[in-house]
Amino acid sequence: MTPSPGSPSGTNPAPQAADEVPSGWRETLEADPLGLASHRRWDEEWGGGDAAPPPEDQRGALIRLIVVVAAVIGLGFAAGAGETVLLVLVLILCIVAHEFGHFITAKAARIKVTEFFVGFGPRLWSVHRGETEYGVKALPLGGYCRIIGMNNLEEVDPADEARTYRQAPFWRRLSIDVAGSSMHFLIAIVVLFAMFFWTGDNGNYLTSAAQIPASNPIAGIEGISIGDKPVTSPAQAAGFRVGDRIVAVDGHQYASWAQMSSFIQASYGRRLDVTVDRHGHLMQLYPVPVNRNEVQLPTGDGTLPAAKKGAPPVGFIGIAVSTNIHSSLGLSISRAGGAWVHVTALTLSAFGHLFTLHGAGSYVHMLSSQQAADHPAAGAVRFTSPVGIVRDLHQAGQNGLPTVFWLVAVINISLGILNLLPIFPLDGGRVAVLLYEVIRSRPRRRYHADVAKLLPIFYLGLAFIVFLGASALFLDLRDLVT
Repeated sequence: MTPSPGSPSGTNPAPQAADEVPSGWRETLEADPLGLASHRRWDEEWGGGDAAPPPEDQRGALIRLIVVVAAVIGLGFAAGAGETVLLVLVLILCIVAHEFGHFITAKAARIKVTEFFVGFGPRLWSVHRGETEYGVKALPLGGYCRIIGMNNLEEVDPADEARTYRQAPFWRRLSIDVAGSSMHFLIAIVVLFAMFFWTGDNGNYLTSAAQIPASNPIAGIEGISIGDKPVTSPAQAAGFRVGDRIVAVDGHQYASWAQMSSFIQASYGRRLDVTVDRHGHLMQLYPVPVNRNEVQLPTGDGTLPAAKKGAPPVGFIGIAVSTNIHSSLGLSISRAGGAWVHVTALTLSAFGHLFTLHGAGSYVHMLSSQQAADHPAAGAVRFTSPVGIVRDLHQAGQNGLPTVFWLVAVINISLGILNLLPIFPLDGGRVAVLLYEVIRSRPRRRYHADVAKLLPIFYLGLAFIVFLGASALFLDLRDLVT
């Protein structure tokens, strides 16, 4: 999101006199005491208050920054969390991409952009290119893009007024407002495509056994026991190995593992002729399926329900194939779109549920009860703080690239939707005001919303966002200490 909320207007109201004291809470908020809309404190403290280093120090500052980043990554790997550090950096880049969406659409509209920074706080390094200052700040919590004239409260040099956001046409302002979320959605689509086409999907979206190819490599050879006595399974006796790919059974080729498994289950006691591909060489193996209802797996975790008395035999040879599903180019594109729609629908449903009495009650109950947080009710929504996201990224890294890609896609879709909610100071709040201006405008009379009157709503939305962030952090920290 860009630093300031609200919508444009063509005029700048006179500043309030220093000795004029607002008479009520509404007037106090409309005076923008924190300077969030007018950039007063943003410019003085949070944004551009620290002076840029001299040009001769830029190279040294850049070198120090690279050394610090490399040291952080090195320490992460030394501590056994290098993959997690890299994933956090990837997530930060995704958030920076959000700001880059605002930046590139503003530049395309010839609107003046004065700053583009990664992080917040004290400036570590920066450089001027044209009218924009690019740089890195100390707190790696995302980034920001400073577009001038976001609303009527911000004072702008009269020479730059024609190049402000508030003077741009409706469609230009709308494109800038939605560009951040669009970048998140685009990243999610690309990441999902990479998952399906490159690493394969390991049960994140494709969960049906009918979708697992019969040619997937064997991932495990299972032993069996009869009573308390371990015995050799048919797969072990026939010489199957992990990594073998089954080409055919009794001369029949199958498209899915479900079809092949059904054939094996119907072949109890009959010697099978199985063609396998082992490192590029075809060979024949001859397992004889046993009755799955009469044997146990050593782990006690059978894949079939317990047999009823008189149940027909079920053939079993003791192999488990990889559940990872690779897709062709065309299928990867189709499945990436399908997965994007699926996650988007679930996310919208979760946000919608949160704004119901039952959803809000469930969320408050999770704050007061650890058990409710550990075992949420059906449909309950729980937000994740940066602490929880780092934890989830660490777990995903341990589970492999397919899980990492899926989590990165889910996070980006969630961030994209969150930023489009019609709440100040999110991008969606600005879109809502922009649409209201269009409705109020006439063919020859353009309507401008007065952001000062909207500031009470802005601060209310800001308080809601702070509450969600603080409560999510509380839940995640409580999980760590309990």
